[in-house]
Amino acid sequence: MADARVTAVIVASALFMQNLDSAAVVTALPSMARELNEQPVRLGVAITSYLVALTVFIPVSGYIADRFGAKRVFLIAIALFGLSSAACGFANSLGELVAARVVQGIAGAMMVPVGRLLLLSGIRKDEMLTAMTWLTMPAMLGPILGPPLGGILTDLFGWRSVFWINLPVALFGFIMVAWKITPLPRTHPGPPDLRGLALVGGALATGMAGIETVGRGILPDWWPAALLLMGLGLGWAAIHHCRRVPKPALDLSLLQLSSFRHATLAGSLFRAGAGAVPFLVPMLLQIGFGWGATEAGFVAFATAIGAFAMKPLTRPILRRFGFRTVLVGNGVLAAAGVAIGAAFSPAWPIAVMFVALAFGGLFRSLQFTALNTLAFADLPRERLSAGTSFYGTAQQLPPALGVVLATASLEISRHISGHAALLPSDFTAAFLIAGLAVLASSPFFLLLPKDAGSAVSGKR
Repeated sequence: MADARVTAVIVASALFMQNLDSAAVVTALPSMARELNEQPVRLGVAITSYLVALTVFIPVSGYIADRFGAKRVFLIAIALFGLSSAACGFANSLGELVAARVVQGIAGAMMVPVGRLLLLSGIRKDEMLTAMTWLTMPAMLGPILGPPLGGILTDLFGWRSVFWINLPVALFGFIMVAWKITPLPRTHPGPPDLRGLALVGGALATGMAGIETVGRGILPDWWPAALLLMGLGLGWAAIHHCRRVPKPALDLSLLQLSSFRHATLAGSLFRAGAGAVPFLVPMLLQIGFGWGATEAGFVAFATAIGAFAMKPLTRPILRRFGFRTVLVGNGVLAAAGVAIGAAFSPAWPIAVMFVALAFGGLFRSLQFTALNTLAFADLPRERLSAGTSFYGTAQQLPPALGVVLATASLEISRHISGHAALLPSDFTAAFLIAGLAVLASSPFFLLLPKDAGSAVSGKR
């Protein structure tokens, strides 16, 4: 198990870099908007463009890892992520920033699922929960350090420095992977499902572009509806195609496994609601309350502290109650932890707000770890490559939808209220809608078998 822990911590350096980037960037959004002369809400595209690129290219990650070697692909992805981060820091317009974020997303699409494949391919079922904990605990340092570090760097050196901090992390991760990680044997998966990849990628890209541009005035009025319809049409064609071919871009037969199906589909509802929180909290504190980036960052990182504190408790909780009970009951608590943001006001003591955010992070962390482990708990080893690609896609799309949902809620509230700038009252509906999305996932987990994932959790 010692080797698995070493591998998990090294692979986690990539997750740390990605999470640090995501958490720090959100804190810097208001400053970026001012310098780039854009509305703060429009800067949400800097997040969604990255997440969409990540989602579109994840389906091909399993094939590329099998064909060219997982370790080699992982190394290239880390290097590309670092270089594209530097390009983000040099951007002088929203268009340049979005282009660099798209390249970052492509690198992340190869980096995270392939890193998980490197870890899971070398461990037993009874080691999985411990290995996933060791994988996620270092990675959680990113969200913990991201908000305060992003705030401090933004106030002292400007928002561009937030992207440049990825460079030393990428260098460290590259060296450690090259030195310590054992390569997996290459396989010959045959030709890729190019038609399936094109259909899946096209459906995700056009659908998300349509959602992102609805009511924003970015494109002519009829374009968002056309993009949404195109995304739905391509999505239907992609599902039809992937059900017919022997080696599809997305192996839909994986959904026949109950544990994988619930972690993927019901888990997407949870991720969409939870994905809005890292965007809404810093925006509320800076735009709504008028705080500085440093002050907002130190309060926002309470969420990550709660998440990090839950990691050592995850295994005993799952062993005692099992996956089904935890996912149902904890999902309700996680929903309350999201919705409480609707009650935040400048009159709240900072300490009370900090504790509320920490408890929300605690519950969401347990749910994330349970979902990420359950997805692979009953998956045969020979299907890990297809599983990591499919699940990686399902992991990344909902947070993008969550950010779009949050920005749309804010814009609709502002439009209805008739004021030019965002006010604290505009954030109330956004937090409540995000909490309802989290809550809606819990009933679906009641359909899990009582012994789902018992080989991993240890509950009998």
